[in-house]
Amino acid sequence: MDAFVTASPAPGLFPARGLLVAAARSGSGKTTVALALLRALRRRGLAVAGAKCGPDYIDPAFHAAATGRPSYNLDSFAMDGALLDAVAGRAGEAAELLVAEGSMGLFDGVVAEEGRSGANADIAARYGWPVVLVLDVSGAAQSAAATALGVRAYDPRLTLAGVILNKVASPRHRRLVEAGLARIGVAVLGAVPREAALILPERHLGLIQAGETEDLDARLDRLADLAEASIDLDAVVAVAGGRVPSAEAGRLPPPPGQCLAVARDAAFSFVYPHLEAGWRAAGAEIVPFSPLADEAPPAGCDACWLPGGYPELHAGRIAAASRFLEGLRAFAASRPVHGECGGYMVLGESLEDAEGTTHRMAGLLPVATSYARRRLHLGYRIATLLGEGSLGTAGQSLVGHEFHYASELTPPPGPDEALAEVTDAEGRPLGPAGHRRGRVSGSFFHLVGLR
Repeated sequence: MDAFVTASPAPGLFPARGLLVAAARSGSGKTTVALALLRALRRRGLAVAGAKCGPDYIDPAFHAAATGRPSYNLDSFAMDGALLDAVAGRAGEAAELLVAEGSMGLFDGVVAEEGRSGANADIAARYGWPVVLVLDVSGAAQSAAATALGVRAYDPRLTLAGVILNKVASPRHRRLVEAGLARIGVAVLGAVPREAALILPERHLGLIQAGETEDLDARLDRLADLAEASIDLDAVVAVAGGRVPSAEAGRLPPPPGQCLAVARDAAFSFVYPHLEAGWRAAGAEIVPFSPLADEAPPAGCDACWLPGGYPELHAGRIAAASRFLEGLRAFAASRPVHGECGGYMVLGESLEDAEGTTHRMAGLLPVATSYARRRLHLGYRIATLLGEGSLGTAGQSLVGHEFHYASELTPPPGPDEALAEVTDAEGRPLGPAGHRRGRVSGSFFHLVGLR
């Protein structure tokens, strides 16, 4: 994995336009509005695709369900320009409009050079995508315009195309908010009433996964109905602009093998879509299997990948899945196995669930983890590999992201067994991370790209 592969685009149209749905802070309703727009525009017959700014495993699956097209992550810190262009090109391939959903606040990122902060604003600036600001107006009226004014003035690289008001309490409330926005010349593209807000179910890492959400299509159609009633869809489409690169313009990460057994079920689902796209572009075959169904990694594969997910919610079932665990151990005796976050926990000796019950895991790595002893671990990770394995050779530098609440109960690994030496996004040392033993490796950080 010390080189990238060139993406091969499928035939079709590349979109001439895009837009970014963003907000000044988290919790403003970006996901609700983005999904409502995506589903409504698709229902109108527009070839619309979604993308997610930043390291998020869950929202792209909802975008895909809303549009019927793959959705990818765009990350200006963890992806260099070539990878970012390749992923953006894949995201908009054969679509007319690409709607990117921001994460956190529009300008929130790490301290870094301009264009490489990981903030949503970097993506909009790179591709010239106008910003549609979701403005939570609960508890404010004309003063909401000050937030929009600050957003418009903060970064001269960006174009604020308009706002969609969220949590509007009444027609009078809307008139007051619009009066403030008219004063500064910002267009109102829609107003979502407070009582009409549809809340998607959540758990500790964000939304319940798309595949687990009951009546997902019905929920998405209700969101589309909300968009039709509350948002000027024609105006939203009209303000889109900028460019989306061709998928052939960049490079995607290569696979760790040519026939990959990838765990895929409710406990193992957090794989960045651009990784699988890169694997397929290099000619690799991806063979899914389900540990929760007690399936072993298929014997014909030459590498195994255990993604992150929610193994802490299914620890008892995993511990009882003897065919899976025995098959995984047998596979690891002759072929490489890598686990990310939840997959790393399953490769370890044991996993303590939220109730404090300890469950035996695969025992392939010398680590014990606990979800009962919760502590937030969040942020970008720059990792230098200490040995050869699924992620590359010793000395290879990777960029990833960590987001979990689990703790390691065992001592930190030494240099002979650690996967990598790790720093945060600003270069502060975090010490050794992850483990490697024989052909098996794992860590809590999720790979995004190479550095």
